[in-house]
Amino acid sequence: MFHPGMRFKPLFLSLLFCMSTFAASSNKMLVFIGTYTGGPSKGIYTYELDLQNGSLREIGLAAESPNPSFLAIHPNKRFLYSVNELEGKENGLITGFTIDSKTGKLTKINETSTGGPGPCFLTVDRTGKFVLAANYSGGSVCAAPINERGELGPDSAFIQHAGSSVDKSRQSEPHAHSINLDAHNRFAIAADLGLDKLLVYRFDAAKGTLTPNDPPFATIAPGSGPRHFAFHPNGKNAYVINEIASTLTALSYDADRGVLTGLQTLSTLANGPVKGNSTAEVQVHPSGKFVYGSNRGANSIAIFAVDASSGKLTHVANTSTRGKTPRNFGIDPTGKFLIAANQDSDSLAVFRIDQTSGKLEAIGETISAPKPVCVKFLAKN
Repeated sequence: MFHPGMRFKPLFLSLLFCMSTFAASSNKMLVFIGTYTGGPSKGIYTYELDLQNGSLREIGLAAESPNPSFLAIHPNKRFLYSVNELEGKENGLITGFTIDSKTGKLTKINETSTGGPGPCFLTVDRTGKFVLAANYSGGSVCAAPINERGELGPDSAFIQHAGSSVDKSRQSEPHAHSINLDAHNRFAIAADLGLDKLLVYRFDAAKGTLTPNDPPFATIAPGSGPRHFAFHPNGKNAYVINEIASTLTALSYDADRGVLTGLQTLSTLANGPVKGNSTAEVQVHPSGKFVYGSNRGANSIAIFAVDASSGKLTHVANTSTRGKTPRNFGIDPTGKFLIAANQDSDSLAVFRIDQTSGKLEAIGETISAPKPVCVKFLAKN
């Protein structure tokens, strides 16, 4: 028979150990890095970010996967999804993985077709029941169901874009480059680089269907090449980064009607045009006070302050990413740190974010990473 005091000391020490382990782990984030494979890269890699000092260390290969160039984490934090840009294939893939939040390892669940070539972006809806993806080469968007085990089913929606824009070298056909859902999970915004449009779809969260809104799109200036898109936390503003023109456009958003209206467009280049530059990622700081965009060619992060009343932007600074071709970057959920993924120098660069100005301060040396092109965070258990 168990005596009340018989195992008190070991049990107490065990509880203390568990509590201290949890406290230590709560200051660590897993950082998942999507890559282009070939050469040294084999798939998705995991790193650990220390939220106390911004140090970043490599854990290792999380899962082998071909060209997992963009990642999304399920709302329940148990699953991760990647696109697979399969060169020369008629259709790309979405692949699902279970996450070991202690080790950062990923275990493949299954995969499904995106219905078109060159998938480059995906997101999971707020119910966790559907994943939406954009096919760059195919100029289309799709949605696929997710069951309670994280398994992917065949498409619940597929929409082929049509048309062109003024830059015939880049915009002779549609190129869907991203798809984002609003805070109410009612509307999906697809930025199409080839059309100079932000196409707006009504999203049915029960069926996973996409239906053109009325009006069906917002137009960006001809030759801009809208690429990635981000909502402001206030739900009233949004921002799109334009790859071809190296600009950032601020918009107002009517969440009831799904209508976007342009407010302002600014250059992402502080000192005038840079030959060969193209922009890539845009993100809003969790506080809503700042917007960040990446320049490939100039190899910098452009920093903008947000006017709280209008959502308009003021340029603050441009900071070198300490590497080549920052195709993507990530801001950790606490808003303390930004990690830039330098694709062509095989490196990750960590920056501390000044919470007052939004400026970036480099931390330590860059960290080796093979062809990094996506950065996603998850709290470590």
